[in-house]
This record gives sequence, C-alpha cells and structure tokens, in this order.
Amino acid sequence: MKKNIENQDWAAIWREGHTVFIIDQTKLPFHFEIVELYTYLETANAIRDMLLRGAGTIGVAAGYAMAQAFAECSTEKDLQKAKLYIESSRPTAQNLFYATKRVYEEARNAENPDTKAFETADQILHEDEKNSRIMGELGAELIKDGFNILTHCNAGKLAIQGWGSALAPIYVAHEQGKNIFVYADETRPRLQGAKLTAWELQQAGIPHAIIVDNAAGSYMLQKKIDIVFVGADRIACNGDVANKIGTYEKAVLAKENNIPFYVVSPCSTIDFSCRHGADIPIEERSADEVKKLGKVLIVNAESNALNPAFDVTPAKYITGIITENGIHKPEDIHTLK
Repeated sequence: MKKNIENQDWAAIWREGHTVFIIDQTKLPFHFEIVELYTYLETANAIRDMLLRGAGTIGVAAGYAMAQAFAECSTEKDLQKAKLYIESSRPTAQNLFYATKRVYEEARNAENPDTKAFETADQILHEDEKNSRIMGELGAELIKDGFNILTHCNAGKLAIQGWGSALAPIYVAHEQGKNIFVYADETRPRLQGAKLTAWELQQAGIPHAIIVDNAAGSYMLQKKIDIVFVGADRIACNGDVANKIGTYEKAVLAKENNIPFYVVSPCSTIDFSCRHGADIPIEERSADEVKKLGKVLIVNAESNALNPAFDVTPAKYITGIITENGIHKPEDIHTLK
C-alpha cells in the first residue's frame, strides 16, 4: 500500500480487493487524508466532486468504478446505467471514457467478468506509470541546465500515476541534477497549481514559486521563462488540446514571446473520434467555485459567475505534443491511431 507521505511512498489511487483508495486532493496541502470508496457510485462521485483530479487519475478511477459496477450489477441494464453514470462525472476528460469503455469491453465477455474488470483497471494504472516515465525522459531532453519552467494546473503524480505528465519532465530533469526553477500558476478557481503542484514540488525539493494566473505574461516578457509544459484532458485529431481553463492564454503568450510550449499527455488522452477542438465538450462547473473560497463568499452575492473548467488551445500555438511514443508535431497526432 502506498501512502507514507514522510517517505515519499504515496500514490494518488490504488485498490485492495473491490475497495478503491484515494488521496483526498481537496484537503491538500494542509491535510493528507486517505478516502476509501466501496461502490461505483462512491468512486464516480469522488470524480465528480474532484476529490481526485487529473486526466490519468480520473481515468484510473473510472476504470475501477466500472469494475466495481461489474461486481455490483446483476443485469446488463444495470451495468449500462452504471457506465453512463460514471461517464457523466467529468465530460471533458477523455481518459475517463477510454477507461470505462476498455474495462467494459474486456470484462463483459470474460469467463469471470468481475476479476477481468479489476485486472483491466489495474493494467490501465500500470500503463500510466510506465508511460509517465517515458514522457518524463523525453521531455527532460528539452530542459537545459538553468531553465525556468512554467506549468499550469496540476499534471504531476496526483494527476497521472508514476511521475505525472507535465511535471514528469521536471521530475526527471531534477533527478538528472539540472538546476531548474518552476513557476506554478495558481490556476483559479480551484487553485490546483497553488495547492497541488506547489505541494508536489515542495515534496520533491524542486525550487519553485506560485504565481497568480495573470502574471505569466509579465514573466515571459521579462525573459524569465524558457519553456512551458502543460497536460491535457482531451486531444483532438488535428492537434487541438483541451486543458484546464487558462491554458489557451498561456499558449498565445508563449508564441508571442517565442517560448516553446509543450503538451505532455499519454495517447489514451487522444480522442480519435474528435476532428478538432470545437467538437470537445467543455464542462461548466458551479458558479460557487468562482464566488467563494471554500465556504467564504468573496464577491457580490447577487452577481452571476461563469465557470468553464477547460479551454481549447488550437494546434498552431503548440510546439509539440509529448506522448509515450515520442515528441510529435500537433498536426501529426492523428497518425498515432
């Protein structure tokens, strides 16, 4: 079991039998708490309520929820209902749909569907771990000694098993002894960068600073940022990428300032049925996430707030997409099918 925070021996998600264990990411960085999820409804709701976050971790959790559904549901109708419920939890994250479909299709005709479902979900987790390391090593080749790096949202170990996606090159470069510094966007309104990325970097001993979302352009103009790494929640066939809201702005600023902008994500995030970014569904979350910090109201109560969770970065702003199969030009991403 991986949960020893003092010895860095932790993972965002794992299972024992039919029970799924997760780190409650809503409690970080102040409390390190493990939540036990016994049913597919509990696991799907943990995804929906963002107790766990990040494309890869969402995918693994969805795979385990689908496996729990096989253990719980006695009819095909109930199984289909469970699948739809799990898939409704976060509509933008492609890894979620990849995992539920894969577990469902591999388990439904197996001799022992319950066992096969959990084995398939385990396999998805282990593949993420392997692919994360490969992406980290590929991305680290782009990082020179002395580089200042910008990242947006959280795409580290909490987000994808192993070393993460966007943080994987940073972890590997740090292991290699390179002198690096990371600017972590706060990532309003959920503050995944300030709460999660910064916590991970501190745990790893990587020099960093949290910056407000609107400061990135200023640091770019001052030539204090050498390269940008971000993750992805869904990649279209033409190389357009959906990621946490604010990613598009960083990509445009990077291009204007001649700074390389890389997306780091496994092939399971590519939606080969999606032609371009306009086809990607964008999750709209509660206005309360914008109007409140926790339970404290911070704006005019009568004002409305809009809260899209993601935006789409057109391929023309992306220098390259790093997957476990290499570093690709965005326009070539469809060839990976």
